[in-house]
Amino acid sequence: MGIAENARAIRGRVSEALRRSGDAARTVRLIAVSKTFPAERISEAMDAGLNAFGENRVQEITAKYEELRDRRTVLNEDGSAAGVEWHFIGHLQTNKVKKLLEVPTKYIHSVDRVELAVELDRQLQRRGESREILVEVNTSGEPSKSGVEPDEATRLLREIAGLETLKIKGLMTVGALTDEVAAVRGCFSKLRKLSELACQEAIHDVEMRELSMGMSGDFELAVEEGATMIRVGTAIFGDRTNKE
Repeated sequence: MGIAENARAIRGRVSEALRRSGDAARTVRLIAVSKTFPAERISEAMDAGLNAFGENRVQEITAKYEELRDRRTVLNEDGSAAGVEWHFIGHLQTNKVKKLLEVPTKYIHSVDRVELAVELDRQLQRRGESREILVEVNTSGEPSKSGVEPDEATRLLREIAGLETLKIKGLMTVGALTDEVAAVRGCFSKLRKLSELACQEAIHDVEMRELSMGMSGDFELAVEEGATMIRVGTAIFGDRTNKE
């Protein structure tokens, strides 16, 4: 199937997962993870009506944004227009912050430590800008994954909430790398509960509007557990080993 058919199938599966969750009215944003795919494939996805694109390397997102910066809107299936969004979803080094901010990202999903937040704030103040961010949480406990530890998430939210240029809008996680459904679901359930806890804490200037979780192999579980954004790559673009 092509990109348009793949996206349509994913949206159908999302609708079924929402129905199973008992929250069919919830909006779930589909972020097409375009890492390693060329700008031409992103352009095809735009032609298919996809408008949100996720990259995990600063060099890639800046290059692709420059190549596609004139494409600012896409047409949905119903003929309405939607603005193109760029999302940074990968681990971010402090020395790459200045370069990343050349891209008008909709969300930076992967803020996971105070020093990164401080550097983002410093560079944004220089630019006279702000950014919407998510705090990344390592809910699986896997050492290879980035993210603040779950029991430190609320503390991190409190510590960076006072940085005026950062608009905290929710949390992000990556599910456990396993075929055990219960373990993967547990990661997403844990993130939802952390979001609920943060809401109860009523931290000033912190919103828990977004839960970014779920990828090609597990997005239905994430939607069932409350995802508002899913990050889907191969299920849209195909196998990355056969990009041509």
